[in-house]
Amino acid sequence: MASGDTLCIFRATDYVPPASAYATLDTRNLHSVLDFDAATNESAVFSSVLPANYGGGGLTVQIHYAMSSATSGNVDWDVAFERIGDQQQDLDSDSFAAVNSVDNTTVPGTSGNVDVVSITFTHGADMDSVAAGEQFRIKVTRDAAADTAAGDAEITKVVIKET
Repeated sequence: MASGDTLCIFRATDYVPPASAYATLDTRNLHSVLDFDAATNESAVFSSVLPANYGGGGLTVQIHYAMSSATSGNVDWDVAFERIGDQQQDLDSDSFAAVNSVDNTTVPGTSGNVDVVSITFTHGADMDSVAAGEQFRIKVTRDAAADTAAGDAEITKVVIKET
C-alpha cells in the first residue's frame, strides 16, 4: 500500500465498550454515533486485522466527530494501540501502548457539523509494533478532564490510514 491509503474504517456500531467509563451508542438523524461525555473520560475499543499489504510505515488515526450541543470550546482525543498478533497478547488482559493525543481542537461552530482530527503514530512501539496481517485493537478516549466543550462529543467514524 502507498502512503495515505486507507487500511481500516470503523463505524460507531463496530465498537466494543470497555468494562467501565464507556461511550454509549446513540443515533442522530438515523446516523449511528458514539456519545462521549463532557464530564468523564469515556472510551470505545475497536478491533481489526492490519491488512496484509500494509507497507510498514506509520499510521494516522482520523476521528470523525460532531458535538451534540456545543458550538464553542475545544475537545481532546487520546488513542492507543494494542497488538494482539500471533501469540503476542493474552486476551485475558489489556496491554495498550501509550496514548497519542490531539488536544485543543476547536469544535465546529454548528452543532452536528462533522469535524475530522488526525493523530499520527510512528512505526514500531508507538503503535505497539502491530505488523501486517496481525490482529489489533485501538482505544479511543475523550479526554474530558482537559477539554472545554460542553455536552457529548459524537464519533461517527474512525479511520486508520498508512502515513
